[in-house]
Amino acid sequence: MFDIEEELKKLPARPGVYIMHDDKDAIIYVGKAISLKNRVRQYFQKSRNLGIKKEQMVEQIARFEYIITDSELEALVLESNLIKEHRPKYNTMLKDDKNYPFIKVTVGEDFPRIMLARKMKKDKSRYFGPYTSSTAVKDVIELSRKLYHLRSCNRSLPKDIGKERPCLYYHIKQCNAPCQGYVSQEGYKKQVQELLDFLNGDHRKILKELEEKMLQASEKLNFEEAAQYRDLIQSVEKIGERQKITDQHKEDKDIIAAAMEGGDAVAQVFFMRDGKLIGRDHFYMKTAPGDDRKGVLSSFLKQFYAGTPFIPKEIMLQEEVEDMELVAQWLEKKKGQKVRITVPKKGTKEKLVELAYQNAQMVLQRDKERIKREEGRTIGAVKELAALLGLSEINRIEAFDISNISGFQSVGSMVVYEKGKPKKSDYRKFKIKWVKGANDYASMEEVLTRRFAHGLDEQEERRAENLEDAYGSFTKFPDLLMMDGGKGQVNIALEVLEKLDLHIPVCGMVKDDRHRTRGLYFNNEEIPIEKDSEGFKLITRIQDEAHRFAIEYHRSLRSKGQVHSLLEDIPGIGPARRKALMKHFKGMEGIREASVEELSSIDSMNENAAREVYAFFRQREHETS
Repeated sequence: MFDIEEELKKLPARPGVYIMHDDKDAIIYVGKAISLKNRVRQYFQKSRNLGIKKEQMVEQIARFEYIITDSELEALVLESNLIKEHRPKYNTMLKDDKNYPFIKVTVGEDFPRIMLARKMKKDKSRYFGPYTSSTAVKDVIELSRKLYHLRSCNRSLPKDIGKERPCLYYHIKQCNAPCQGYVSQEGYKKQVQELLDFLNGDHRKILKELEEKMLQASEKLNFEEAAQYRDLIQSVEKIGERQKITDQHKEDKDIIAAAMEGGDAVAQVFFMRDGKLIGRDHFYMKTAPGDDRKGVLSSFLKQFYAGTPFIPKEIMLQEEVEDMELVAQWLEKKKGQKVRITVPKKGTKEKLVELAYQNAQMVLQRDKERIKREEGRTIGAVKELAALLGLSEINRIEAFDISNISGFQSVGSMVVYEKGKPKKSDYRKFKIKWVKGANDYASMEEVLTRRFAHGLDEQEERRAENLEDAYGSFTKFPDLLMMDGGKGQVNIALEVLEKLDLHIPVCGMVKDDRHRTRGLYFNNEEIPIEKDSEGFKLITRIQDEAHRFAIEYHRSLRSKGQVHSLLEDIPGIGPARRKALMKHFKGMEGIREASVEELSSIDSMNENAAREVYAFFRQREHETS
């Protein structure tokens, strides 16, 4: 249970982004803060005055989470990325990166230039940013030209060398005139590299030079010149808050760092997709005696990517781990293309890894007890279940249920739990095709046959493509199959698996007379289970989830079927008119009660069609009266 009052006490006084969730765990609001502690607490103060919309939002908040950043600027762009990714209900204005300037260095040219850019493109240039202050960017560009003497013209070099006289910048000593051949390409590119080091965050050398010049000017009583150097120093320091949250190469990357304390560890993963940081996740790990951070990272790397279908092009780690090249080869085989595992030592990437580490540390300190309780509910419950059934290990559980009303549109549901948590991306729905009428056993046989036959076909396709380690929606098979019922449902599942030559343990969830779970049916015997145990609670959650998912699917099909059958029975009412009627009257009740005049006023309807609809519902009223 998330205790908002307790969690508010743990908020850090640091910049970052906060994420509000409702009771269904949907993200309903994303915001940024200079101080997370101050900003988030404001939402829950009795004296708050947030406006009607945000007041309504606060009433729906079930829990919140946050990501710390190094500056308000980073929080701003991360906020924008998360809003675009999740589209929360209560965020009304999406910020766009094009509002913020970049510094662009045209490294693809023989004699590169530095300039301000409003948009990051996929070209051969290097981009730095985005930044919130155009003035600071312009100051740094001007400073860079003074220090590194790069050109600002649009001449095509080296083709145009010597064709025109040098410009004013040469005469005021802000350009070495490559247009005249006064500097070699090698010498010029050395200056460019020094500029790139500066923009990558190596400001110490420049700041030292500027401070020395400012002091020299002050000693000579040249206060105007000293003030200029002071302003440039401030611009350099401001640009030092450079944005790490957006990457110019627009690649998919995972950034992984771990924090340890005693026998506990937390691994933090930042997900960068298409060059933007869009989310993160953290994982609690129990370490063995003598484990160091390298060992924790190595174990996490192998376990995490063994169970996730998506593998990015690059994985950035906090430090080198054992068998790093071998792991990269394994991931490359799973992905089907090259995967890089790197350990950044400097610049933006290194700072991003450090930020992941800071967040891991924060989670470890803040959530240690809560994570342990959650582990008991999930991983602990799965281990309890495995011990009860005598299985060595359970990771993935699949549960199935059938729903119908007097045989009407029977459907099946498949829900998936991994490590004790629902994996909704792997849930599947089945509309019963082979069975007529209300026959739950035959319907379950159909669902299981289709599910595992499809999985075997996908496995065969991937083996043919040399991608046997990868998996699609059905390819990964469960470690345990849980059936919503006792002996009968279990036997149906065992028969299907035997026909397909599959060996998967099958367990039935046996219910009492009040339709509540009372035990498990496994290996031809009923196994009692303590009702206050975490294992029992997990079984109940799985059973309820399979039932809920099947009922919701059946309800949606029933609703669509009723609308379809009623309107399609009316002569002259085709798809366009049905759509127009439903859009205008918002449902069947409104259409049923409408007059001929109201019906004929709808687009695509004429008087004859309106009379047909009106007469149809009057006839139905007569038949049912």
